[in-house]
Amino acid sequence: MNFDRARYALRGALFNLLRQPERALAAYRDSHHADPGHVGTLRMLGWLEAQQRRWPAAEAWFARAVELAPDDAATWFNLGWVRDQGGMDDAACKALARAAELDPNNDRAWYGLGMLHARHGRHREAAAALAEAGRLQPMNGLAWYALGMAWQQCNEPEKVAEVIEHTLMHDPPTAKRLIRDTSRSDYAHRPS
Repeated sequence: MNFDRARYALRGALFNLLRQPERALAAYRDSHHADPGHVGTLRMLGWLEAQQRRWPAAEAWFARAVELAPDDAATWFNLGWVRDQGGMDDAACKALARAAELDPNNDRAWYGLGMLHARHGRHREAAAALAEAGRLQPMNGLAWYALGMAWQQCNEPEKVAEVIEHTLMHDPPTAKRLIRDTSRSDYAHRPS
């Protein structure tokens, strides 16, 4: 065990607990200098930078972490998330797709990927990713709403209807919003 790395990391954890992010960052940077190959430290530095909304710095730490741990789905997800927050949409899509590939049960990766595709008008790709997110989290109204809107953009009224039916059972307020936003008045008076 690298005791210097551990000592600095413990100090960083304490400063983080005390809500002193700059001191926590400084301690974790010291921990990183003591052991540059420690992936957990890199992830923590990325997370702390993201907490401060410093997206380029967070992205750099997470990118280094995935270089050292290329099969870690959670780190790929975090890299995708900070890239999305930082406006690096294409790179975010690639990172989230990799996270979903490594962990097909990561509903958040599928959801993020779907939302990025939708943002760029790739509605069929959005629907595919959002359908996976909905399958994994059948009661996630946000994912189902986004899926319904993607199918609406693809001009697939039957699939919109299926999404509305599902959402009426699990999240009636979201279903009502989806009915309104897709102009599916034929569902407006169905019991929830």
